[in-house]
Amino acid sequence: MVKKRKIPLRVCTGCQEKRPKKELVRVVRTPDGEVVLDTTGKKPGRGAYLCPAEECFKKAIKGRRLEKNLRHPISADLITEITEMLNNMEGEGT
Repeated sequence: MVKKRKIPLRVCTGCQEKRPKKELVRVVRTPDGEVVLDTTGKKPGRGAYLCPAEECFKKAIKGRRLEKNLRHPISADLITEITEMLNNMEGEGT
């Protein structure tokens, strides 16, 4: 009898929907205090997950949910950097 593998689910910080971990993008606050986009999903540090859609990112920023989850303030240039990366990811997906 083959065991069914459990798919890890995570909650999107923007839309609050549960989705499979592989479908979401991870934003990490590293032990050094730097906030970066984690494309591998394996960087050490405190993470928050987002749908790869710009609307979810905007909701997470507007509601300050990303800052709360990471327990770190988010700078304006970091917001633009993450927005550009998400736009690039959306372009590659289609």
